[in-house]
Amino acid sequence: MNQTPFIPTPGTSSVKNKIRVLIVDDSSLVRTVLSNGLSQDPGIEVVGTAPDPFVARDKIVQLKPHVLTLDVEMPRMDGVDFLRRLMPQYPLPVIMVSALTQKGKRITLEALDAGAVDFVTKPATDLQRGLEDMMMELRTKVKIAANANVSHWKNKRQTLPSERTINAPRALAESTDKVIVIGASTGGTEAIRQIISQFPPTMPGVVIVQHMPPGFTKMFAERLNTICAMEVKEAESGDRVFNGRILIAPGDMHTSIFRSGGTYQVRCEMGEKVCGHRPSVEVLMRSAAQHVGANAIGVMLTGMGHDGADGMGAMRQAGARTLAQDEASCVVFGMPNEAFKRGGAERLLPLDKIANEIARLLS
Repeated sequence: MNQTPFIPTPGTSSVKNKIRVLIVDDSSLVRTVLSNGLSQDPGIEVVGTAPDPFVARDKIVQLKPHVLTLDVEMPRMDGVDFLRRLMPQYPLPVIMVSALTQKGKRITLEALDAGAVDFVTKPATDLQRGLEDMMMELRTKVKIAANANVSHWKNKRQTLPSERTINAPRALAESTDKVIVIGASTGGTEAIRQIISQFPPTMPGVVIVQHMPPGFTKMFAERLNTICAMEVKEAESGDRVFNGRILIAPGDMHTSIFRSGGTYQVRCEMGEKVCGHRPSVEVLMRSAAQHVGANAIGVMLTGMGHDGADGMGAMRQAGARTLAQDEASCVVFGMPNEAFKRGGAERLLPLDKIANEIARLLS
């Protein structure tokens, strides 16, 4: 099979009020279901469908969609291979449609690394109710994706882990009382990966909330653990926060930090959604303000909404240092912008400057 490179020539589409969506899925039934579900929103227009990436390649040029929905697993070429060919040449906001299988989760995370903005999961049980929930989520995420900034993927070269190191001072090994907390949502998996892959093994403990469903956070942590000098694991209640360790909040559970004697630990628990999310960045950052205070560094990365904005404000009032990702490097500037506007974030920085700035603050 001849798998030629994807080199569509970008064109200028006429400005329309509706969000133009192209659906790519090998199942005709799924294409119909997604098309009907998305078309229920008057702000969305499904301009076409494609059974595989090869047909999609031509329809992208012809139809000039604003957003692509892309099946994770397809027989001729999976979504990851397609994205790796598409994004450096024709950056386009893409929402992955994922199965909840282990393989589906793995490919979904690879797709986020390759440039997908976000994903939704196909219902595994209670198909009628699950399908309604999925379509509501997909319509929301299509609207977010339509405003996402994916221009930084143009002509992007994959950076090797050996090239991603920061000039971290030896003094970091002595920073036993420091804790770094990071919050992120849409576009955050790639941003997190870029930052923490630069951290040396002497870095103080890190706790991260990335908006993500159960099951995906564990695999996300495992993937990060293979590329980081620090240990990365999905957080469990009672886990200690210490130098050389990164804890990822588990999906659908709030994660907070508390002090136990001379150590910091995390608590993972259910509870009402906060700022519309569970896990919530707000919960994590408020706990850091209360229990870590001036020994904390807070970082707000790309994401929709305002989750964590007030919590970061509480951190700053408690004496913590706080940073947020700038608009140009964000996929979605919502969370960092809110944190900065409300006075929580001291500074806005490009993504590629954040790791070094954290090291500078620690030294």
